[in-house]
Amino acid sequence: MTTPFEPTPLGDSEYHAITSAMLSRIEATVDQWLQDDVVDIDTHRTGGLLELGFPNGSKLVINTQPPLHELWLAARSGGFHYKYSQGRWLDTRDGREFFAALSACASEQAGKALSFAPPVSA
Repeated sequence: MTTPFEPTPLGDSEYHAITSAMLSRIEATVDQWLQDDVVDIDTHRTGGLLELGFPNGSKLVINTQPPLHELWLAARSGGFHYKYSQGRWLDTRDGREFFAALSACASEQAGKALSFAPPVSA
């Protein structure tokens, strides 16, 4: 399968560091929303899998795929695969950026506007 962009080659340790920082950033964002009483989303993380549970019973699942160096997102609207390219995770089908898609899916499932941002690179 060809992608609409050129993926950036990553070593295994770099892939793990980037995806771990992403999952931690998503968890921190959800924790802040809970603390600020924005929305009550439950998080459950097991290794490279992060599940977000919404008040309406729906879920978002973000899953790392180390052998493929991909990141997967499962939502009510479908399943999406992302590859790393020049500092961003882009959808392998249409090139859409991961955090834009995550924000759109979370907003749809929460019934309110939510916005996730990528971790700040050092």
